[in-house]
Amino acid sequence: MKWKASLFADEPVAPSSDGQGEASSYRIKEVAPVERLKNLEEKIAAAVDRVKALKEEKTSLERKIRELESLLDSKNSEIESLKNEKTSIKVQVEELLNELETLEI
Repeated sequence: MKWKASLFADEPVAPSSDGQGEASSYRIKEVAPVERLKNLEEKIAAAVDRVKALKEEKTSLERKIRELESLLDSKNSEIESLKNEKTSIKVQVEELLNELETLEI
């Protein structure tokens, strides 16, 4: 009498008429699905760890982007301020040159 057992069967496998055939081959086959499940579990755990690491990296990179954008805004403000100062100095120099021209006449 031969029983076909599934991976999730609760009943033990009855030995075949020779006493070893089906039962021993089932035990060997039973290891493979368990190992496959362990392998799958390890892969899932590794994927979860990788996702966590990527989320942390993303958060870190987003923070770095905000810092760099803030620095860029600061530098742009500084450049604008320097341009305004340059324009102001240019106007003052032109006024002084005009005054010098009027004195020499």
